[in-house]
Amino acid sequence: MSFARDTHRLLERLSDHAFAALRPGEALSLSLSAENQTYLRFNTGKVRQATGVRQWRLELDFRARDRQVTFTTDLSGRVDRDHRDLHALLARARSDAASLPPDPFAAPLENPSQSEEWHEVATPDPAEVIEQVAVATAGTDFAGLFAAGPQIRAVRNSTGQNHWFATSGFFLDYSLFTVNSAGENKAVKGLLSGTGWRASELALAIEADRHRLDQLRMPSRTLAPGEYRAYLAPAAVAHVVELLSWGAVSFGAWKKGGSALRRWIEGEVPLSERFSLRENFALGLGPRFNSLGELAPLQLPIAERGAPKNLLTGARSAREYGVTSNGAESGLWSEEQLRSAEILPGDLPERDALKRLDSGLYIGNLHYLNWSDLKSARVTGMTRYACFLIEHGEIVAPIQDLRFDDSLYRIFGTELEALSEETRLFPATETYGQRSLGGCKVPGILLSRFRLTL
Repeated sequence: MSFARDTHRLLERLSDHAFAALRPGEALSLSLSAENQTYLRFNTGKVRQATGVRQWRLELDFRARDRQVTFTTDLSGRVDRDHRDLHALLARARSDAASLPPDPFAAPLENPSQSEEWHEVATPDPAEVIEQVAVATAGTDFAGLFAAGPQIRAVRNSTGQNHWFATSGFFLDYSLFTVNSAGENKAVKGLLSGTGWRASELALAIEADRHRLDQLRMPSRTLAPGEYRAYLAPAAVAHVVELLSWGAVSFGAWKKGGSALRRWIEGEVPLSERFSLRENFALGLGPRFNSLGELAPLQLPIAERGAPKNLLTGARSAREYGVTSNGAESGLWSEEQLRSAEILPGDLPERDALKRLDSGLYIGNLHYLNWSDLKSARVTGMTRYACFLIEHGEIVAPIQDLRFDDSLYRIFGTELEALSEETRLFPATETYGQRSLGGCKVPGILLSRFRLTL
C-alpha cells in the first residue's frame, strides 16, 4: 500500500483506541502531520546530501472540565507500539489537566464537518533528477534544495470530526552564482514546483537564469538613498505577503493592538482600489481545515478593491471576543496566519513591465523583512539577487544591495500604480522539522515610488 493509505489506516486505529479509553466529561482531538520525503541538496553543481525522511508527528489535544492539555509526539508507524505510547500520553494529560485552572477561551471540541482530499502522484526518481540537474546546470555554480514526496495533514476528534488531506509534489529551490567584473558575488534565484517533474521546464528556467547571470556580470551601480520608481517581481511581492501573517490581518492581533494594518481595518487609511487579497484554498497548497478541525471557506476575501472585508478569525479569538470563527489557523504567537494567500492580478502584461517602468528599479527579490514601525505599517528589509537599474525600459546595470523602508499603506496603497496580468505560485519551502504546506499566488507590482535607505 502507499504511504498515505498506510498512514490513514494507522490514524484510524490509533484514534479509535484512544477515543474508546476516554472517561465521561473528557474529549480528545488528534492532529497528524506526516511525510515521506526525498531531499537532495546541491552545492557547486554536485549532490552534497541525499536523504530520505519518513515521519509521523501527532498532536494530542485533551479537554476535561474546561481544562486543556496538549502534547506532541513522534510515532513509529507501528500500531502496537504507537498505541501503548498514546495510551501513556493520554494518562499523563489526564493527570496534568487535574492540576490546571479552567481556560475560559479554550474552544470546545465539536463535530461541525468532515472532509477528505487525496492528491497522490508518483515521486520523481532521484537518480533522474540528479542527472537532469547536472545536464541543465553544467558550467554554472549551482546550489539548491530538492524535496519531493507525499505530505499528510489530518484531524480527528472524539465527537466524530474527521478531516484528511493527502498531497504529493516537489520543489527545487535554487540559486546560480557568479562574480562580476568588479569581483563582487552575484546570484540569480529560482523556484520550480508542482506535482509533475519535467526536465524540459528545468532546462527553460536555467536558460533564462543564465541570461540574467550575464547581466549581473556588469559592474554594479551604487544608488543614493531616496525614492525610486520600482517594479517588484512576484518573488519580491511574495515576501511582503509573508509578512502579513505576522498579525497584520489577524482578528486576534487587531483586538490586542498588534495589527500593522489597524488604521486600514478601522477605516482611517485606505488601500488602493487595485489591491485585492484573499485566502484561496482552491490553489491546492494545503488543507482548508486547521489544527482544531475547523473548515475554512474555500475562498475568503480579506481586501476587496482596497476595502477591508474579513480578518482571519480562529476559534479562540471567536470565543474570546464573541464573534464567528472563519476557520483560521493560529501560529506560534497564537495569532491567525495566512495559509493560502492570493493577490488578484491587474492588467499590466509582464513583458511590458520594464517599458511601463521606464526609468527606475527592477527588484527581483527581497529578504530579511520585518516591521520597522508597526503603527504606520512600515516594513524594512534588503534587496537581493537580481536587482537592476532601468533606464528608458532597458537594463543598464545591476545595483548594490540596499535596505528599503516603506509602508504597506504606500506599497498597497498610494504608490501602487499597476499589478501584472500574470501571477506566480510560491509554495512554502521551509523544511525545519518537517516540510511545510501552504504558500501564496501573487503578481508583480509597479510602484510610483519606493523608499531606499542606506
